[in-house]
Amino acid sequence: MKKIALLFSLCGLLSIGAHAQHGVEGIRKSTDYQTTPESRNNGFGIKGGWSSSDFRGDDKGNYTNDANRQNFHAGFYYQFGLSPKASIQSEALYSRQGFKAASTYRANTATYETQLDYLQVPVMFVYNFVDNVSIHVGPQVSLLVNVKENKKAVNIADKNYNSLDYGGVFGVEGRVGPARVGGRYVLGLADIYNDAKSDSPANFDKLDNIKNGVIQVYVGIGFSQ
Repeated sequence: MKKIALLFSLCGLLSIGAHAQHGVEGIRKSTDYQTTPESRNNGFGIKGGWSSSDFRGDDKGNYTNDANRQNFHAGFYYQFGLSPKASIQSEALYSRQGFKAASTYRANTATYETQLDYLQVPVMFVYNFVDNVSIHVGPQVSLLVNVKENKKAVNIADKNYNSLDYGGVFGVEGRVGPARVGGRYVLGLADIYNDAKSDSPANFDKLDNIKNGVIQVYVGIGFSQ
C-alpha cells in the first residue's frame, strides 16, 4: 500500500506542475496536435531510474525480516500516437530487483539477499488526462537473465527459479518538451520460484509461492519522429 500511495502522491505533484505550465510560450499542448501523424505521442527515447523491489504472495508469511531491495532499471521505449491524447507505448528494460528476507524453513536462517535481473517488455496504453501528464497501464512479460544469492551467482534452473514472469504495470508520467519523469508499480503474477520438485530442499513448498512487486521512478529523454 505504501508503494501505491507513493504513486498517487507523484501523480498529484505532476498534475500541479502541468497546470503551472499552461500558457508558457514555446510549450505545445496535446490539443495543439489535431491529427495522428502530427501527434507528439509519436517517437522514441531512453529512460532509467531507481527501483524498490519486494515480494508478495501466499507464502510471504513464512519469511521474516523481509525488506525492500533498492536498485536500478534502464532501457528505451517506442511510442505510437493514436490521437492527440492517446497512444501505445512499448519498452525494453533491464531491471535489477529482488528481495531481502530470512526464513526458519531454510538451512541458513540468517537474512539473505536475492538479486533477480529481468529483461522487461511492457506494452501500455497511454492517455494524457491533462496536458503534459499521462497515465500508463498495460501488460508486461519479463525474462529472468541473472540471479545472485548473497552476491554469489547461481544457476537459474538448478535453484528452481522461474525464468518467465508476467503481470501488469500502472503509472503516471509528466513531461516538458523532450524531458520525462514518472513512476509506476509493476505487479508480478507469476511465482518467482517454480513449484517444488521432488529433489527440492525440505519445506521448500512453504516458500515457493511468492511473486515480484516493484515500484519504479525514472527520468527520460524523447525524440519525436
